[in-house]
Amino acid sequence: MIDKAKLFATKAHCGQKRKNADEDYIVHPVRVAETLKQAGFHDVLICAGYLHDVAEDTAYTLDDIEKEFGFDVRQLVAAHTEDKSKAWQERKQQTIHTVHEASFDVKSLIVADKLDNLESLQKEIQTHGNEVWKKFNAGYDWQKWYNQSIAEAMTNGLRSEQIPHYFKRYKQLVKQTFD
Repeated sequence: MIDKAKLFATKAHCGQKRKNADEDYIVHPVRVAETLKQAGFHDVLICAGYLHDVAEDTAYTLDDIEKEFGFDVRQLVAAHTEDKSKAWQERKQQTIHTVHEASFDVKSLIVADKLDNLESLQKEIQTHGNEVWKKFNAGYDWQKWYNQSIAEAMTNGLRSEQIPHYFKRYKQLVKQTFD
């Protein structure tokens, strides 16, 4: 099932490039899935890692994901999928709320995604400096608010022994990038 999800995501994101980098988009879901795999998560969540942006950013739908991978994968991807018809701040506020209230699996998926985004951003800042912020729909201040809010919400309801190592890495990167 994991190999099938990787192939499906590769096909779905074919021809897409990352926003701030000249790399194929598929490298992002691959890194998200790898983060989840390294943290010891189950196959359903790893599949969702590969597929997390498919319904949001490609022609494929949540129904397509359910047909190919089942209801559980669909639910994880759906919990992570933003409604692009809403304004940026409204979408991000919903994601923050989701992270605060969601199941451990949903939190883990979203934080793995945000970690990879922030690691990519760090590389871009090292290469291009503060010019990077001009490429965003919402600049530095809004990105700071969003990432700090995710970092604050991500451990809500979790016991300290449940928190994956990469949550701590995300929190460190948020501090490094925005403080």
